[in-house]
Amino acid sequence: MANRRAFMKSGAMALFATGLGGVPSFIAATAGEKKIIPTYKKNKTLVCIFQRGAMDGLMAVTPYSDPNLKLLRPGLYMSPAQTEGQLFDLDGKFGLHPSLGSLSPYFTEGRMAVVHGVGSPNKTRSHFDAQDYMESGTPNSKSTASGWLNRAVGLTGHEATPFSAVSLTAALPRSLQGDHDALAINNLEEFVIQMRGNPLAGNIAANSFEQLYDQTSNQLLKQSGKESFEAMKMLDLKLVKNYTPASGAIYPNSPLGRSLKQIAMLVKMNIGMEVAFAESGGWDTHFNQGTTNGSFARNLKDFSDSIAAFWKDMAGYQDEVTVMTMTEFGRTVHQNGTGGTDHGRASCLFVLGNDVQGGKVYHKMGSLDKASLEDNRDLPVTTDFRSVFGAVAKKHLNVVDTAKLFPGYEGDMLYL
Repeated sequence: MANRRAFMKSGAMALFATGLGGVPSFIAATAGEKKIIPTYKKNKTLVCIFQRGAMDGLMAVTPYSDPNLKLLRPGLYMSPAQTEGQLFDLDGKFGLHPSLGSLSPYFTEGRMAVVHGVGSPNKTRSHFDAQDYMESGTPNSKSTASGWLNRAVGLTGHEATPFSAVSLTAALPRSLQGDHDALAINNLEEFVIQMRGNPLAGNIAANSFEQLYDQTSNQLLKQSGKESFEAMKMLDLKLVKNYTPASGAIYPNSPLGRSLKQIAMLVKMNIGMEVAFAESGGWDTHFNQGTTNGSFARNLKDFSDSIAAFWKDMAGYQDEVTVMTMTEFGRTVHQNGTGGTDHGRASCLFVLGNDVQGGKVYHKMGSLDKASLEDNRDLPVTTDFRSVFGAVAKKHLNVVDTAKLFPGYEGDMLYL
């Protein structure tokens, strides 16, 4: 019987699912060969959240003690004064935006860390290119075929399960593209599968695995047999339909909130998921950025409340879960003429987990005086994103060979 990669490369059934599905042919093959029926043992799960659009790290986690910030951002600067709606003072130097209030207890408890001044050595200000470089993990090459999370799955040192890597998005993100198996699931309550290389050249919808099988004209899929769909029965559809989050977990009704809620479901199914991916948009704040109110504050609150709900929902699973955020670049230190900020360089990211050395802002940032800024306008990148991603993958996914994870990177790892 053909192996999983052969199925993938044959184009028998490649998955970019908008529904539960996405039964790619490699799952069919795996089910036929391995007869996978029981749930898998618990694995550690790394949940990555990409903030697309370039989040303003200087507003999310403000170096308020630097007097230059108020001069450069007279309309965007926020005081750390202990009054309602102001910053949560983290360490006497940095303050957490008020909209991140639901995450502040995790910092205080030492379970959440902030890395500031982080970014890519590539100086592009193109969203598309910067995201591509960050997701491929090779910021100096556009020819890399795979994403860093896809490579991470292949470097875990053990056989992957059909659900080792799952993206809660409509299409597979750049991070998870590559030779190793990965699924894109947009909505667990639907069942729509897009066939690639199929003469029907369209979406095949089915109310059951068997109906899907009957509808397909792809002979390679048929050869795997109806019993191949047993693999998908590992998914607890009753849990999906009747899911009740753990006590205190209230997810925002937003794309990120819904994605993290579904990731929580998949974690609780114990089906071997090790990498989960979600994304949040709307971070390109060129105008009317606001401070405690406005588009940035609203977006940040959704981001914070979604993660906080997910973490509460993970009660009983928190020792096996780590959350890491990322964004392609930051914003200019100087505000622009329309009350916003333009494309910059460094930003910040968050790492949350019970074994994270949190309660600290990791940084190598210097003064924000104009002469110290990159191109007299940007927060310089003082921490390469690969030093954080690589350390998290090594510590939380047991990826040992970081040289293969990030080809060409010879810098230190920042262990949190």
